[in-house]
Amino acid sequence: MPRSTAPSTHPAPALPDNAGWQQRSANALWPPCTQTIRLTKAPPLPIASGKGVWLTDYAGQRYLDATSSWWVNLFGHAHPALNAALSRQLDTLPHVMLAGCTHAPAILLAERLAALTGHALQRSFFASDGASAVEIALKMSVHFWRNAGLAEKSEFVCVSNGYHGETVGALGVTDIALFRTAYAPLLAASHVVPSPDWRQARPGETRHDVALRAAGQLEALLEQRHSHIAALILEPLVQCAAGMAMHDAAYVREARRLCSKYGVHLIADEIAVGCGRSGTFFASELAGVWPDFLTLSKGISGGYLPLALVMTRDDIYQAFAHDDPARSFLHSHSYTGNALACTAALATLELFDEYAVLERNHARSGLIWKALETGLQPWIQAGLARHPRRQGMIFAFDIDPARAGNRFAESFHLAAREQGLLLRPIGHTVYLMPPYVIDDDEIRLMVGRTLTTLQKIIPLPGAHHAFA
Repeated sequence: MPRSTAPSTHPAPALPDNAGWQQRSANALWPPCTQTIRLTKAPPLPIASGKGVWLTDYAGQRYLDATSSWWVNLFGHAHPALNAALSRQLDTLPHVMLAGCTHAPAILLAERLAALTGHALQRSFFASDGASAVEIALKMSVHFWRNAGLAEKSEFVCVSNGYHGETVGALGVTDIALFRTAYAPLLAASHVVPSPDWRQARPGETRHDVALRAAGQLEALLEQRHSHIAALILEPLVQCAAGMAMHDAAYVREARRLCSKYGVHLIADEIAVGCGRSGTFFASELAGVWPDFLTLSKGISGGYLPLALVMTRDDIYQAFAHDDPARSFLHSHSYTGNALACTAALATLELFDEYAVLERNHARSGLIWKALETGLQPWIQAGLARHPRRQGMIFAFDIDPARAGNRFAESFHLAAREQGLLLRPIGHTVYLMPPYVIDDDEIRLMVGRTLTTLQKIIPLPGAHHAFA
């Protein structure tokens, strides 16, 4: 029977408030990357809406999203150009399988990205998320060597404290014990080489020196084991989950040189550091080299839909062209190259061009850095904060571990929420990765509220309690 079109005489039920949504969340969801026993102490923040750099809860309280919602919302929330592009595509083709079919959004996105590499990386293989992109790159590398008659090249090298995802294959090249230990029986062993993190500088060493020292240790391994190693995977310039560990671009250049010298693939995991976050669109550009495989995710779709991809050279693609199905790369998932997600990515790339985003980010980065570095000086001089650093639109500083304590990240996060700021420290590292649309006034608010939060958690005698 057709439903009646007469207006209902019953009032619409009232939506729950913040506490109501928190309770329903606690009863229904299993949140990611969360120590669930702590949810009563640190309940999730119920978000009703977002616009620009701001998120709003069900009580109308606004929060400045200083982490781009896990580094994905490059242009903030509900951007009108992205909304419009998705609306148009929604009426045309939301999705079609990419096995046996193809469509314009996927083709145009692959062509656009290839052009951004100067066609050094001509082929794109689509995936759903960062971890799956990493696994695809690992599988492609091993399968390439197998097709080349070098099946013994099946080992991987990763960098100490590196993070590449939490699926079983990606965990195999992730060197963070918290994520690995429980699943160790499932994981393939990888070689781990020292990180070029410049915070590990010895007396008298520069950042460049640290990078070359780490590269020397990488070469020692490759010289000994290269006939069995398929690929080295690294995060160019910034190891984000390691507490925004930054390194000199010389390490990436040396890694490229050494991989070429010893016949090993280089996989650049740019899931977090690509899409302009490091200063250029691809972080590898700052080192002046291209890897054999480059993974993208997070910001590529502007924070709208899950999308990831692996970019590689055409000659690697051609190595899989064969009548024997066993020599073909048959990895797949149902939403590969989803048309809506690819459209979001194309619209995101259009914003880069339309607003000269990389140039604008350079100016934004300078303003944020000047305010943050100046404001941190009292804590640095007191020995309470250390290693202030930036790379493009990534900013970080560390708190003395002796003062931070075991619950520093949680305490800082909750105190920042009271200031109307969404921050999520990593261990004792506080970082800022704001959306690219942040303006001057919002920069002052973000940095000021960060310092006010710091003063509440790590009080500094004589410091002002309000910085903005």
